[in-house]
Amino acid sequence: MSKIKAHLDNIVLSHTVFALPFSYIGAILAAGGIPTGGEFFWITLAMVGARSAAMALNNCIDLKYDKLQPRFANRPMVTGAVKPWEAILLTLASLGLFVWAAANLHPLCLQLAPLAILPLVIYPYMKRFSWTCHLVLGLALSIAPIGSWVAIRGDITMPIILLGLAVGVWIAGFDAIYGCQDVAFDKKHGLHSMPVRFGIPRTLAICKAMHVISIMGFYLVGQLMNMHGIYYAGVVLAALVLIYQHSIVTPTDFRLVTQAYFMRNGLVSIALLVFTVISILA
Repeated sequence: MSKIKAHLDNIVLSHTVFALPFSYIGAILAAGGIPTGGEFFWITLAMVGARSAAMALNNCIDLKYDKLQPRFANRPMVTGAVKPWEAILLTLASLGLFVWAAANLHPLCLQLAPLAILPLVIYPYMKRFSWTCHLVLGLALSIAPIGSWVAIRGDITMPIILLGLAVGVWIAGFDAIYGCQDVAFDKKHGLHSMPVRFGIPRTLAICKAMHVISIMGFYLVGQLMNMHGIYYAGVVLAALVLIYQHSIVTPTDFRLVTQAYFMRNGLVSIALLVFTVISILA
């Protein structure tokens, strides 16, 4: 059981709350109602498989840096609770789960599976080359709602592109905020990030703009899908959460950028999911 817990901690399974609700939103919007239990089942497996593979691979590739970062001293791979070969096996098994799930959804899902996997593989290496690493992470997460839409409808249209964009810049913005804590470490080890490239004050300003774009994207999705007015209450609630999150961070104080800080972001996706369901059923 301790080994299982170590692997769950390594992939931070609780952070699935960030992307999985958006995945369900994509499915619900595509179906124009509640998808079947089978569709929900395979979409969930695909999401868990893709995300688990991405996290295990990322932690394996970044291990040499994580061992040097005091903030990561308790990570399972740093302590040795999870061995690199175990993380690689989990990555392969999770990718297999993702492909298996994709094969049980719309045929287009399996055809596009390599494109979905690509940013998951590229992202761990991006900090070595470019400050756009945060955007690549956003791209990886944007696939969650788009993939679910494809799983139901087998096409890609403007509403789901906008939803994917909104999710992508939302995630990228918070990843850049998180990266502000590591500017000194990144500079010392030749790593790249938005804070390293633009400085912390400008990065925080850029992140605010990105989150404005994100909220606008959620709003436009509602307009294009002719959503009931209750949907926009979820958009407003999401905006309020984002405003609060930005209000407690300054260029010189990141003490509140904790696990709780990031778990609050899950409120954005959960709120939008709840209000989307209510809107569809209204």
